[in-house]
Amino acid sequence: MRLILLGPPGAGKGTQAQRLVHRHGIVQLSTGEMLRAAVAAQTPVGLKAKDIMASGALVPDEIVVGIISDRLDQPDAKKGFILDGFPRTVPQAQALDDLLKKKHIRLDAVVELRVNESALLARVETRVAEMRTRGEEVRIDDTPEVLSKRLANYRAQTEPLIHYYSERRKLLTVDGMMTIEHVTREINRILAAIGAVEAKSVKKAAGKAALRSTGRVAEKTTKTAKKAAKAPRKPGKLASKGVKKPASKARPASKVKAGKSPKKSVKKVTKRRAKA
Repeated sequence: MRLILLGPPGAGKGTQAQRLVHRHGIVQLSTGEMLRAAVAAQTPVGLKAKDIMASGALVPDEIVVGIISDRLDQPDAKKGFILDGFPRTVPQAQALDDLLKKKHIRLDAVVELRVNESALLARVETRVAEMRTRGEEVRIDDTPEVLSKRLANYRAQTEPLIHYYSERRKLLTVDGMMTIEHVTREINRILAAIGAVEAKSVKKAAGKAALRSTGRVAEKTTKTAKKAAKAPRKPGKLASKGVKKPASKARPASKVKAGKSPKKSVKKVTKRRAKA
């Protein structure tokens, strides 16, 4: 399964990406996380991106595309991946199409999390306040001021991707203002509907059906054996079991024909002759 999560900053793409990773065993490719890691490590790319990220502007395409290309070549991305935060512009989307084509990788879907911008600002303000209360460090790009600028950039540069992927019949839209659980269920439902997870589901269903079938056969066999064990055996079947039937006495041939023994017939004839 190969997906793109699309939506404005703060829409919950990272949260839903993690849930998809856990459910389907794929990897999350977040350009934001990779860039922040580069900033923390003070790599050449990180130093270039630091000031750009702090201002809320977009990182140049050549940096982002290079990171994505190298990441797709890693073994853990072979099974499937979710691109979170990329592409951000139509040129990046076109560059990604070319990159995937060269690598013979097919994109399954683009999931758009549609949200209300005013609600996003309120959400970020609440999150920042909670982090400061807990004494946690607030990300430089996760403040209401920076978010407002990022939302403006999103409307100007990233929203055109909705039309871009809609034309290519890759776009699936989900209401991102629902609860996290509802958003997760809706994403999984539409992915199943388009067949992005069909192979796994069919295999799992077939396995369950085979187990049920095997169980029914075993149960039927057990019932048949129990029934046979309880049923009384007929006398005619004793011989087949190795038990010999008692031999019956042979009847004399004269008795079979006349129904009377020869000795009684002789006595009657003798008495008749004596009376005569």
